[in-house]
Amino acid sequence: MWRNTHNGWGVVSILLHWALAAVIIGLFILGWWMTGLGYYDPWYNLGPWWHRSLGMLVLFATLLRLAWRLVNPTPVALGHSLERLAAHLGHIALYGLMLVVLISGYLISTADGKGIAVFDAFTVPALVSDLPNQASVAGVVHWYAALALMILSAGHGAAALKHHLVDRNSVLKRMLDPRVGRR
Repeated sequence: MWRNTHNGWGVVSILLHWALAAVIIGLFILGWWMTGLGYYDPWYNLGPWWHRSLGMLVLFATLLRLAWRLVNPTPVALGHSLERLAAHLGHIALYGLMLVVLISGYLISTADGKGIAVFDAFTVPALVSDLPNQASVAGVVHWYAALALMILSAGHGAAALKHHLVDRNSVLKRMLDPRVGRR
């Protein structure tokens, strides 16, 4: 039940999927909200601290999720061939955008050569900090990749609902219940 099968997702994949989805959406909202903060706002420093700390944890969890996906079978895609192709390409795009958002965020935060203190518990070192206009370029990439990720995620959710409500197949149920496909 912990691992995926060819018919359903396991507990680890389901928990990583929903936890990362919730935190990534929260990070997008927080990041957008932070752009309007004034210098004297109490959240001016606290918001970015939370954003960076959670962002680093999401990066580690995303790498864990990718590794888990490599060592587990992927459930068979449902739907006709064009839907299966779209799902495959959509998942590649989702993972790609997640990595672009996370890496560009890291590059923004480490542009000054200082590491990222994750909830003041440990520091992720600045491995790259001397690129020309690093913070500015990474900031533009971060914003547009995050926006694209939110749009693609909305399409991903809409497709899952279409499978559930229109096609009446188990695509959404498999991502909610690890017992689906094991009975």
